[in-house]
Amino acid sequence: MDISVVVPLYDEVESLPELTSWISRVMDENRYSYEIILIDDGSRDGSWDMILKLKQANPFIKAFKFRRNYGKSAALNIGFEAAQGNVVITMDADLQDSPDEIPVLYRRITEEHYDLVSGWKAKRYDPITKTVPTKLFNAATRKMSGIHNLHDFNCGLKAYRKAVVKNIEVYGEMHRYIPVIAKWAGFTKIGEQVVEHRARKYGKTKFGWTRFINGFLDLLSIFFVGKFGKRPMHFFGAMGTLSFFAGIVITIWMLSEKLYLIAHKLPYRDVTDNPLFYIALVAIILGSQLFLTGFVAELVARSAPERNRYQIEETV
Repeated sequence: MDISVVVPLYDEVESLPELTSWISRVMDENRYSYEIILIDDGSRDGSWDMILKLKQANPFIKAFKFRRNYGKSAALNIGFEAAQGNVVITMDADLQDSPDEIPVLYRRITEEHYDLVSGWKAKRYDPITKTVPTKLFNAATRKMSGIHNLHDFNCGLKAYRKAVVKNIEVYGEMHRYIPVIAKWAGFTKIGEQVVEHRARKYGKTKFGWTRFINGFLDLLSIFFVGKFGKRPMHFFGAMGTLSFFAGIVITIWMLSEKLYLIAHKLPYRDVTDNPLFYIALVAIILGSQLFLTGFVAELVARSAPERNRYQIEETV
């Protein structure tokens, strides 16, 4: 099969007939073998009933329905597991992503041999309250991830080589940072394609301000897990050792100073009267806790079933 189109959706009953018809038309015009995978993320507006009707008329539709709303990441993960196409393309169900972009995305994966191609909506139809925070998050993600050639990490329109979606896991709200997850998994050939951003035709956006807070926390999680997931002691142990060492050095300095003053019969004060004593005490306690945290995390990591699971590109 050439292409799997994965479409997560939540309360998009009006757009589904037009979207699926548009995708099928593009596929037929280009003579692609394909499947459309619709994941209903707990819709309450009759989206599932519409999907059942569409499936009766279109045998290339596959569909999954969540009992409740789990979020876009969960829907994408289910879609990735079900996808059979050599190229997997994701898009939103609100018709703001154009299926006419599918052929160029497909060619960039199959002919230019990219692992992942992410869309960039250079001209957007979103309010400034959404575009400005998005630019800030994209800048922070580029800096932390080292993927400097992407302008929009969260664009819903993306194309993947099949091996990518079968070797990454998307959970929580990590769908915003799939290129980063793919990079940490060893898929480093990541490109960008300018795509059309269409004004929303039906319904209203499902995202609020909380997504920016969650997005920042998810970015920190991805950065930490990707860099230290298999060796947490390298992070916690290093931080704990530095903190513990700093506390010991301060303590030795205070004791040496007091002994020097006593030896020369000069006025001195008790160590506990010195504010540095409490700073040193906190540093020693914090260092010990960080070191123990790293030790426990290392035991957990070594007990995990995937501790020796690595990405193998090919064998001969």
